[in-house]
Amino acid sequence: MAKAKEETSVFDVNKVRELIELMEEHDLNEVDLKQSDQRIRLRRGGEMTIAPPVARAAAPAPTAAAPAPTAAAAAAPAASDDHDLILSPTIGTYYSRPKPDAKDFVKVGDKVTPDTIVCLVEAMKMFNEIPAGVSGTIVEILVNSEDAVHVDMPLFRISKN
Repeated sequence: MAKAKEETSVFDVNKVRELIELMEEHDLNEVDLKQSDQRIRLRRGGEMTIAPPVARAAAPAPTAAAPAPTAAAAAAPAASDDHDLILSPTIGTYYSRPKPDAKDFVKVGDKVTPDTIVCLVEAMKMFNEIPAGVSGTIVEILVNSEDAVHVDMPLFRISKN
């Protein structure tokens, strides 16, 4: 019986992925669902949050130590007057495409605007869309798909337009 309830939970990863796909397909900016005492709210262009049940006290979130920067990350190019960097806003796993069989969000040579989604960063089973935040042309992709990333780690180098 507990198994059946678990499969219909709003927290099922496959359900969350389906919701994200529906949000993209129908150009929705937010979805807010409640099931019993559980609630999930997904927002595009911002953080995605899962609210704790209202009737219970929220337990403190476990903290994870950020991984030490790798030599490649430490050697990543700095921003200059003619280039900008797109940095990871969070710790997690970098994905270059929305699904394994889909095309990459961007490739070298693509022009981007501040609202262009350039990648996903998965943190605690939530896939966060990362917008470019700047206008320009992608000149270098500094990480590989499924690499671990940390806050402020350079992901892309952008040539300013």
